[in-house]
Amino acid sequence: MKNFLFDFDGTIADSGETAILAVQEGFKKTGLKAPSARTVRYYMGVPIEAFFPELAGPDFPEERIEELYDNFRQAYQELEESSTTLFEGMKETLAQLKADGKDLYVVSSKISTSLKRNLDTLGISEYFTDIIGSDQVENYKPAPDGVNIIVDRHGLDKNETIMIGDAKYDLQMGKAAGVHTCGCAWDTYDIELLKKEEPTYLFDKVTDLLTI
Repeated sequence: MKNFLFDFDGTIADSGETAILAVQEGFKKTGLKAPSARTVRYYMGVPIEAFFPELAGPDFPEERIEELYDNFRQAYQELEESSTTLFEGMKETLAQLKADGKDLYVVSSKISTSLKRNLDTLGISEYFTDIIGSDQVENYKPAPDGVNIIVDRHGLDKNETIMIGDAKYDLQMGKAAGVHTCGCAWDTYDIELLKKEEPTYLFDKVTDLLTI
């Protein structure tokens, strides 16, 4: 493989319970019942725009959905700096892939400004050629838009390209785009969901990426 496309949360960085707590806080602040941690985990990997309306329910006023998004993002930003860390060996692995002449990209369900802030804070922006956030695609994961934008923008050979992620949506996106896929078992909450997608690779350790 020459081109490595990474998901962010749960793949590059361990945000712990940040996403769950931020979702719950955002819902409570908007006057809604907070979803369970299990429910939030199920939807991890897709943008909030794709599942917040469903969790809020059919009676939630459409004109208040942006308020819900804003409350979540505020809660997330307050929590992320103290709780988001790189997985063990990730920075060294990214550096080695780059040194080996690989091209690295991020395709995330985060909006681009938040994603860039995270990469800068963690000190790994320099390793990535380009990033795609949820605000840059017409159709969210598991649609192939994010991967296709990177492939088309940089003229990549799909046979030399791999999508790496911890959620089934990442693997479904990669398969829909016609690239190879890699499931990350170092942070997935349900490895069986990854196995069902039959990824090209399924790795337990970050450093396994160097063997592709």
